[in-house]
Amino acid sequence: AAADLPTKAPMYSPAPVFSWTGFYVGVNAGYGWANTSITGVAGSSNLNGFLGGAQIGYNWQGASPLVLGVEADFQGTGQSRTDTALGITVDQKLPWFGTVRGRIGYAFDRVMIYATGGLAYMDYKMSVSALGVTVSDDASRAGWTLGGGVEWMFAPNWSTKVEYLYMDTGTTSVTLFGVPFSGRAQDSIGRVGLNYHF
Repeated sequence: AAADLPTKAPMYSPAPVFSWTGFYVGVNAGYGWANTSITGVAGSSNLNGFLGGAQIGYNWQGASPLVLGVEADFQGTGQSRTDTALGITVDQKLPWFGTVRGRIGYAFDRVMIYATGGLAYMDYKMSVSALGVTVSDDASRAGWTLGGGVEWMFAPNWSTKVEYLYMDTGTTSVTLFGVPFSGRAQDSIGRVGLNYHF
């Protein structure tokens, strides 16, 4: 008779909902291609090179797919170029840059697409040489950056991302023999990253 007694149904336990909320740190590597315009020596040139660095950030996600965050990064680059015309040599380098950005994303569970933008600061070195005399400027410049990317949480606590950034940090100027030379670097960055989430 006991076999005919009703049994209690097992309690349903829903699967935990994934959330992007939390701090993370990571590393990245990529390539930069900057367009630079030089006044004083007609023409423009490209500063291409590899780059790498690290980032730290925080994401917040509520009950909706909307993800808000902030991220800071610092990069070293090999972007440089030297041009010579009419006895004048112009040497340009972008040794490093950094950004502090807000991020807004839309999550499809463990995949997120996002837009990002904020402050950029860059070391744009420009030197001009002629007749054995060289003048240069090696100060960092502040500007702005915009971009976007896709991030995928491929394992517990680990994500990878693909990202594009555009940066503009204004004009650098030097004067040689009374002639002003001005350079402006507008840098495009493509990179992949790996993050660990706490």
